[in-house]
Amino acid sequence: MDKKGKKYIQQVVGSFLYYARAIDMTILMSLSAIAAEQANPTESTMKQVKHLLDYMHTNPNAIIRFQASDMILNIHSDASYLTATKGRSRAGGYFFLGSLPKEGNPIKLNGNIAITCAILKLVAASAAEAELGALFLNTQEAKVIRIILHELGHPQPPTLIHIDNTTAVGIVNSTIKRQRSRSMEMRYFWLLDQQFQKYFKFFYQPGQENLADYPSKHHSAAIHQHVRPYYLHMSNSPQYLIRAAKPSARRGCVQTLADPYHKKVPLPRIPNNRAQDSDFTPMSGEPLSVRHPRLNRTAQRTSRLARRHTQLSQLLDTHTNLMRLQ
Repeated sequence: MDKKGKKYIQQVVGSFLYYARAIDMTILMSLSAIAAEQANPTESTMKQVKHLLDYMHTNPNAIIRFQASDMILNIHSDASYLTATKGRSRAGGYFFLGSLPKEGNPIKLNGNIAITCAILKLVAASAAEAELGALFLNTQEAKVIRIILHELGHPQPPTLIHIDNTTAVGIVNSTIKRQRSRSMEMRYFWLLDQQFQKYFKFFYQPGQENLADYPSKHHSAAIHQHVRPYYLHMSNSPQYLIRAAKPSARRGCVQTLADPYHKKVPLPRIPNNRAQDSDFTPMSGEPLSVRHPRLNRTAQRTSRLARRHTQLSQLLDTHTNLMRLQ
């Protein structure tokens, strides 16, 4: 790529970077991939830039909405192992203000106040080390945000951080032996001190409900369209995130009926034919079919089919009895 093309790529990255960090975080991953190659761009880099510009033209004027909340910092942390150049891994983080999460209850969503979308400088030797590195970056960012919130008059309880890697959770909570983790980067173990001092709490949650999964890796077009209402304000944007079942809950089962999570697709499915209203607001004591209108309709359809099957069986039995009498 000549100097003119190189300068053009750098201008595109610089023009959209602030907009991406402030509002439209859906382009952060693409900008990060392009920025990693802007020093020595190729024709492939230019194709990525044109693809990004096509996306921006198709999806202009992104909107992010903030709602009144308890001003409690919520953090989701994730990493993608060996997905960057030179054998490196990517870190993702999603920060928003809401209520204190409770096990089993839906999470109240809000607009993001910070996003982590970066490449780990050190080469991780395992997925657990990559998750630990991403957690280290997100916790460092959270320390500053906690201080700001405290100065603004919003004291924070121990901040809960969602992680989808059980090994990383076991290391920072000191619930597993760290014999083979000695080869990991030493500064990552600063996290243990933060947990001991009760500034943060680290706990495992399935990756499907992890909001940091999106900015940590590339996705297909279908996934982009599926998760967009969760990150930007749209007519069908949900106000709550339904919790995903842990793998242990599905032990011995092929699938779980009336589950809004589809296979390994991140975040629950959203019906396309409804507007955002209070009917979609889930309550902690309600069954899953009531929390999700689409699931309720599916249950009703299944009930109708069952009744029809019963009626057909009764008619068949009646017909058989009449034939016997003749």
